[in-house]
Amino acid sequence: MQHDLIAQARTWLAEDPDPETRDELAALIEAGATQELAVRFAGTLQFGTAGLRGELGAGPMRMNRSVVIRAAAGLAAYLKAQGQDGGLVVIGYDARYKSADFARDTAAVMTGAGLRAAVLPRPLPTPVLAYAIRHLGAVAGVEVTASHNPPRDNGYKVYLGDGSQIVPPADGEIAAAIAAVGPLADVVRPEDGWEVLGEDVLDAYLARTDAVLSAGSPRTARTVYTAMHGVGASVLTAAFERAGFPAPVLVAEQAEPDPAFPTVAFPNPEEPGAMDLAFATARRAAPDLIIANDPDADRCAVAVPDPVADGGWRMLRGDEVGALLAAHLVERGASGVFAESIVSSSLLGRIAEKAGLGYEETLTGFKWIARVDGLRYGYEEALGYCVDPEGVRDKDGITAALLVAELASVLKERGRTLLDLLDDLALAHGLHATDQLSVRVEDLTVIADAMARLREQPPTALAGLAVTSAEDLTRGTDRLPPTDGLRYHLEGARVIVRPSGTEPKLKCYLEVVVPVADAAGLPAARARGAELLAAIKRDLAAAAGI
Repeated sequence: MQHDLIAQARTWLAEDPDPETRDELAALIEAGATQELAVRFAGTLQFGTAGLRGELGAGPMRMNRSVVIRAAAGLAAYLKAQGQDGGLVVIGYDARYKSADFARDTAAVMTGAGLRAAVLPRPLPTPVLAYAIRHLGAVAGVEVTASHNPPRDNGYKVYLGDGSQIVPPADGEIAAAIAAVGPLADVVRPEDGWEVLGEDVLDAYLARTDAVLSAGSPRTARTVYTAMHGVGASVLTAAFERAGFPAPVLVAEQAEPDPAFPTVAFPNPEEPGAMDLAFATARRAAPDLIIANDPDADRCAVAVPDPVADGGWRMLRGDEVGALLAAHLVERGASGVFAESIVSSSLLGRIAEKAGLGYEETLTGFKWIARVDGLRYGYEEALGYCVDPEGVRDKDGITAALLVAELASVLKERGRTLLDLLDDLALAHGLHATDQLSVRVEDLTVIADAMARLREQPPTALAGLAVTSAEDLTRGTDRLPPTDGLRYHLEGARVIVRPSGTEPKLKCYLEVVVPVADAAGLPAARARGAELLAAIKRDLAAAAGI
């Protein structure tokens, strides 16, 4: 067994084109680190509907140049099998460790396979890549990013020619093509032959961002902005300048791309402490709102002044921003379909129904939301918003930020705030309060055990609310394809439990709806909502054994 493992590692080492991971693997072999090698060679990093994502390092269970070259070769073979030989593949990348290397390897493989490759000019937001696919008439796109994952991770996200992320069966077919790739020496990788795009593709994207705003709308909202050490700052500030908003005050410590993400434990605006520097900057600058992107700028977080909040600022939940943007689009006379994933707040459906608009619920992820027929607006509670589906069929933290700033400006002209509009929505539709129970694990069997326990012994009540129906989503529903998840409907509440598709987390999404008779009843309704959410969280954790 140990001999086989060392032999397997030596075979991998002989193929590895990267001196850094070669040295790393050689040192492990030399040290006889069989336990670590066993982890690295326990299988291969699986290509799924999120593409690839994992920790950087040597071996088939890590993100590295060997794994990326194989993924690119498999994607190229898939595209050619689909009759796309000679088609254009656009490649974007963020500022993480190895991202530029992975992008260059992908361009080389595509070129060697007889496809045309074009690489974005520099590290840019993921939505610029999603836009460029449709803008340039590409047959596919690749974005090298791990979004808001920890610094030692990287990833490989694949889009097809419609500008949307891959869904089944394409993901399985690409995975099979990757598995069929032979020795790396047989993968043709020329030194050149691909195009490096100029700034004109970014200019075209920026010109398109103007389309999300109403002509002549007020542009007075003042913002503090953090790029969270990612690639969003230059693009967002350019978009705000074009639109005529005041220049955002940047959180200086987080404005420049830095793959080490030195000021945050996790580069995700939702994580505790990630927004502390933004709040400190806002207390000095006194803006109307704070806007944050995640490192690849496809997500958008919003915070607002709130005198009763700790430190004077309150982070809005993704569901709150999702509802605010929906209300803003309704007031602007939007037509079409509003869509969201099943883990997001049911408030969007009520807003759409009252406005006479279509409404669709999808599986988790913008790969599903972006495919809704007639989509006008889609959002997901994890800070993702698609406000210009004709331009970017994915979440876009830049255009979402523009639309939030426009809404804040409109309200400011009326002497009102985003919190006032949230009150209006609660009075019109009931107070929709959401929360999440999220458990990060080292051992993935913890997640599997929790799901098995809930399936074998489903809860009959949570927080004293009877469970009126329980669905195992692996069987699918009349409107949704199968997925690994559980959904519980309670009297005045809803719970969904699912493993994360991109991180080692079990995620539980909670929502309660509390009726509100008038404005005077809002504080009591909020207190009741918070109380119910806390109790559901406690009871659900006990039921799942986590």
